Amino acid sequence: MHIASGIEMLEITAQVMGGSDTIYPTLLWDHNSTVLVDTGFPGLLPKFKEALKKNHVSWEQLRTVIITHQDLDHIGSLPDLLSEECLELTVLAHEIEKPYIEGERMLLKHTPEALAAAEAMIPPHVPEEWRRAFLSVLSHPPKGKVDRTIVDGEILPLAGGIAIIHTPGHSPGHLSLYHHDSRTLIAADALTVQGGELHGPTPSATPDMKQALSSLTKFAEYEIETVICYHGGIYRGNANKRIAEIAEARE
Repeated sequence: MHIASGIEMLEITAQVMGGSDTIYPTLLWDHNSTVLVDTGFPGLLPKFKEALKKNHVSWEQLRTVIITHQDLDHIGSLPDLLSEECLELTVLAHEIEKPYIEGERMLLKHTPEALAAAEAMIPPHVPEEWRRAFLSVLSHPPKGKVDRTIVDGEILPLAGGIAIIHTPGHSPGHLSLYHHDSRTLIAADALTVQGGELHGPTPSATPDMKQALSSLTKFAEYEIETVICYHGGIYRGNANKRIAEIAEARE
């Protein structure tokens, strides 16, 4: 979906757990740089190529990938992107997330208990071959090199200016982004959209909900016209007011 000049919300659907799940990565670009925020589940490289082509952005012009955090649905296609010989990519992430993205540490949400719970949730009609492949990905998640770490308050001189906002809670090094030119908050998993309304992060996937809600207060310093949530998509309205209401729930 077109947000403004140089920023597009991508809509990518993947087959997950015997069903489908739609995610909403963000693409930003100007005459100097093209930036992709998050890489989806494993195996989605062709869909990302199709999405850039649809938006008349050359695949070969992709230069920067920002990983908002370590979860599988955000890092899944990073190894495939890095294997593209036609791309000269710089991967950015928070320093806390780096060892998990690079595979030095097991993803925090991939504990033995979590893996057992995921296996139990696989529908019985799912073919055994798919079941084994899914569990193998969970046990041996994809990994990719992070070239540079980014910090809270940093302004990236890319695509008109992107502010980095450290929003821990959903994960320790979770990042949200603010695109100055379009006044767009790229919330990643700090917020969600459900039924067209803006909500906080998904409780079952957020280890520290109190911290996650507290992190939302950082958004108050930005004038937000549009919110892109990785799960749920776009929200337009009085975003600052609605975010403040959600943050108050921490009390």
